[in-house]
Amino acid sequence: QVQFLESGGGPAQAGGSLRLSCGVIGYYVGINCMAWFRQAPGKEREGVAAISTGGRRIYYADSVKGRSTISQDKDKNTMSLQVNSLVPEDTGMYYCAVALRPCGGWYNDFGQFTYSGEGTQVTVSS
Repeated sequence: QVQFLESGGGPAQAGGSLRLSCGVIGYYVGINCMAWFRQAPGKEREGVAAISTGGRRIYYADSVKGRSTISQDKDKNTMSLQVNSLVPEDTGMYYCAVALRPCGGWYNDFGQFTYSGEGTQVTVSS
């Protein structure tokens, strides 16, 4: 059973920054891709960023590219996402997800991920 400790969500101001963290507890051998998804009210869940084990492959959605950094501490089975220059469109529930295959162009397909967390809410006000 895989469990996640997601943190860092909450209210934020436009123009500010946030840092989300995801810790994986339990079975983690075989995890090759970790990602963040978000879902805004009334919208589909979208992939925000993904990182392969070891950090060799990193992907960002166009909506956050250039103002976000995803990182991984493999020894601690944690992943973080730093988002700067926040905009109200960054509002949503952010989910941590893991896949057993290496990250690829499919990183934004939530159905490809084996496990995901309960999510942490981010609300950006202007």
